[in-house]
Amino acid sequence: MTSKYDRIKSECKKKNILWEDPEFQAVQTSVFYYQTPPFTFQWKRLADISGTPMFMSDGENFDIIPGKMGDRWLVSCLGVLYSLKNLFYRVVPADQNFENSYGVFRFRLWWCGEWVEVLVDDRLPTINGKLAFLQPHKSNCYWASLLEKAIAKLHGSYEALKYGTRSDGLSDLTGGIVETIPVKSGNDSIRPVILRSILDTTCIITCIAIKGNSSQFKSQPEKLPNGIGIGVSYRLCSLDKVENMMGDSVQLVRLKDPLASETFGTKTGFNGEWSSMSNAWDKVSIQERDRLLGQLDVGEFWMSFMSLTETFTNLECIHLDTDTAKDELSLTDRPRRWSMKMFQGFWRKGVSAGGCRNHDSFHINPQLQLYVTDKEDVIIALNQHTAVEPKVIGFTMYKLTNVKNKVSESLSKEFFKSQVSFINSDYGNSRHVSYRCNLDVGKYLLMATTYEPGEESGFTVRILGNSLKLAQLETQTMMLLDPFPPISTIRNESDAVKEKRCQYEPVFMQLADENKTINCFELQELLEACLPNDYIKSCASLDICRQIVSLVDKSGMGRINFLQFKTFIVNLKTWQGVFKIYTKEKSGILRAERLRDALFDVGFQLSSDIMSILMLRYMRKDGTLRMGDFCSAILHLTTAFEIFQRKDHDQDNLIKIEMVDVMDQISTPVLIVL
Repeated sequence: MTSKYDRIKSECKKKNILWEDPEFQAVQTSVFYYQTPPFTFQWKRLADISGTPMFMSDGENFDIIPGKMGDRWLVSCLGVLYSLKNLFYRVVPADQNFENSYGVFRFRLWWCGEWVEVLVDDRLPTINGKLAFLQPHKSNCYWASLLEKAIAKLHGSYEALKYGTRSDGLSDLTGGIVETIPVKSGNDSIRPVILRSILDTTCIITCIAIKGNSSQFKSQPEKLPNGIGIGVSYRLCSLDKVENMMGDSVQLVRLKDPLASETFGTKTGFNGEWSSMSNAWDKVSIQERDRLLGQLDVGEFWMSFMSLTETFTNLECIHLDTDTAKDELSLTDRPRRWSMKMFQGFWRKGVSAGGCRNHDSFHINPQLQLYVTDKEDVIIALNQHTAVEPKVIGFTMYKLTNVKNKVSESLSKEFFKSQVSFINSDYGNSRHVSYRCNLDVGKYLLMATTYEPGEESGFTVRILGNSLKLAQLETQTMMLLDPFPPISTIRNESDAVKEKRCQYEPVFMQLADENKTINCFELQELLEACLPNDYIKSCASLDICRQIVSLVDKSGMGRINFLQFKTFIVNLKTWQGVFKIYTKEKSGILRAERLRDALFDVGFQLSSDIMSILMLRYMRKDGTLRMGDFCSAILHLTTAFEIFQRKDHDQDNLIKIEMVDVMDQISTPVLIVL
């Protein structure tokens, strides 16, 4: 099958034109969407900027700089990617050049839980004829400038990259799960044995020095006294030990500067102990010195482990699953490999966006059951599919070992009232949240949430381990109680309600025909006269009246008698009582995330699919419902269950629909997707 990339190139070749991307146009809003920049950008083709542009060159060292307005965090991430040649070519296909590109270039990025191909043209924003963002320092290779444009396209604008982070960038470029580990926690520092354990897995470790008042918008990184750049991701390649002539053993780490383009031995870069100019090398044997220095590649250097703990503040570990890591040659000798379980879902207002465990709607969030068959370390990562204005996200885990019955459906609100959470991640407005833990054999419940209820976004949960099973728990749709019982079965009806029903009869008879029945129009007039206030009078709409007649009229005449009317009034009073329970904060307004529980109390247990349909029909722009909406939803569901059960002759939850049934649904719309 011909790809979009090939089709575009073929069309441009026929027309002898250069491609212009219609999805990410060369306009101001593609650069700055929210803010207004102090100058105007001019978009130019790379051929107009550089006389002989190249896409990339074999053997070229990394020489990317941020330019006037580029982001150093992205340059640092690209430097890490460039050092991983096989992963680099997955993101940046090498079979591209300016000679026959017709202005279109393609890249692959990990986005919203999958690898996506992003196409861009080669028109780039300039200031005074020079590139405004990422650019090569000395060479004419512009792969990084075009890749930056592809990332900006996914984010909506170049401006959005100003709020990006290294962890987001590393995840998007490698497809890995990024775990941040502080080098020091209180008075304790990370130990070499921990680093060795991580390096045994298919993991890429980077070290970062963070300084509180450092600005990521400067074109060149600030440096510590020992030459280490602030905010630069140095790759930790290996650990080794060296013994000096005094017999003392020193733990060393081999690091790679992603921004370096010179070989070991220059005076730039790291200048501390065990650097190229350090006299520490004079204290070891020639054999040891040759062995260690012989391991160094471009941009690499040795540093003592003690210096590492004093220089760097965080480690960012990029964990790759087996499928992602198999093509990277530098990881082929790692003895331990991760397998990955993944779930993609949505937080939908009123359906599955319940907020964190501080809220009473927490239980409506998607529930994932995790099976662990062998005790092991597990890494859990949550990624939201929102780049602009990200939500505050996190996750909570519960043990299910104390649950007596087999868990096959979503757990109710009562479970979360009685259970203490086992794991709680930090909540933040980053696109990725990760957590490492050691899990015993057993079953666990994982709840990925936004912090506040009602916030919508897609999300991906990824779990790395070796003996895991992951499944979503869903609620089975069923009617637990009859929401519209006849009066004879209703208990505890108050004398006041009985008296009111008697008061309605004279008005009913005034509107009734000779058979003492009324139609939907007359029912609307009756309800408007009888219902006491605007709060419940919203149940007197013509649509609801048609639903009532359709539900209770068994004669097919479109009319109801006084007994049927009384039955509706009594049940309406019951529904009103349920509605009030869930609208305590603001009388008459039901928040969408509480509808599922309110309908459960009426008698309906509903799946997320059914709730999604109800929300599309009844939820208002502000995420709320009124009493009329609640009443209409009950009537729709009651009618749908009645029709379904009547046609489910074999009691196997399958029915046959004929054309007459379809026409009936059009004339009297109901929910028939149970």
